[in-house]
Amino acid sequence: MSFASLPAEIGLGFKPQHFSDIAAAPAAVGFFEVHAENYFGAGGVPHRQLAALRRDYALSLHGVGLSIGGETRLDGHHLAALKALCVRYEPESFSEHLAWASHNETYFNDLLPLPLNEATLKRVAAHVDELQAALQCRVLIENPASYLSFSDGTIAEPQFLAELAARTGCGLLLDINNVYVSAVNLGFDPKTYLDAFPLQWIGEIHLAGHSDATDAEGRTLLIDTHGAPIADPVFALYQWVLARTGPRPSLIERDNDVPAWPALVDEAAKAGEILEAARKAQSHQAA
Repeated sequence: MSFASLPAEIGLGFKPQHFSDIAAAPAAVGFFEVHAENYFGAGGVPHRQLAALRRDYALSLHGVGLSIGGETRLDGHHLAALKALCVRYEPESFSEHLAWASHNETYFNDLLPLPLNEATLKRVAAHVDELQAALQCRVLIENPASYLSFSDGTIAEPQFLAELAARTGCGLLLDINNVYVSAVNLGFDPKTYLDAFPLQWIGEIHLAGHSDATDAEGRTLLIDTHGAPIADPVFALYQWVLARTGPRPSLIERDNDVPAWPALVDEAAKAGEILEAARKAQSHQAA
C-alpha cells in the first residue's frame, strides 16, 4: 500500500454536522481530514458519510491514540485497525503525533509530552518504523504544543524531528499553531524554531486556534484548544513558512466550539488567499 500526496490546497477537518451542507454545495477545499479512531467501527452512518466524501475529495487520516512516544510497544490491535482503515479508504495521507497517550492498558484522553533526548529518539524511531511497516507507507509525524520543558531534554525539537525523519524516512506535519503556542509558553522566538525546522520534510501543515489563560504565577499561557478562529500571528507565521516552502497541503482544524459550515468556509478562503499568493510567487520565481 502506497499513499499519493495530498493536493497543495486548503483542507478542512470533517465534522458530521456539516455533511448535509457539504453534500448540498461541494466545498471549495482540496481535501478533508478525519481522526482515524472515530472510524474504527465496522459501519453505520460514520462510514456512509466518509465513503461519500472519499468519492469526491482527497482524504487525510489523522491518528490521535497510537502513542508513538510511549514506553511500551505499539498496540497491535490499534495498528491492525489503522491498517484496515487505510486499506478501506486508501487515503492520501496518514499522520500521528510526537506524544504518548497510553501506558500498558491505561489510556489518557490527551497527547502527553516527551523529554527529547537520544533514548526517546531511538524509541520513537522504532515505533515509526513499526507503524510504516504495518501500513506499508510513509507517515507524517506532527510537532506538539508544549506547556513545559524537561530537564533531561537534550535535543531541540526541530533537530529531533529532522533526525527522526532521517532515520525512518517519515515525513513531518508542521502544526504552526503548536509552534506559536509553544513559543509563547516556553519563551522562544517561533521564527527561530521554524528556521531550524526541516521544512523539506513537510507533507502537511495544520492551522488552528488557541485560547488564552494564565498560569499560577500570572503569566500568559496559551492552550491548543482547536476551539477558536486562527489567530493573526499564526496566519503571519503560515505566510512566512510558505514563502520558504511554496504551497503545501494545509488543514484548518476545529474540534471544539465548532461553528456553522459557512464560517469554516470563510476561514478556509482566508487561508487560501495566503496559499495562492505563495503559489503565484513560486511561479514568478520559476519564470
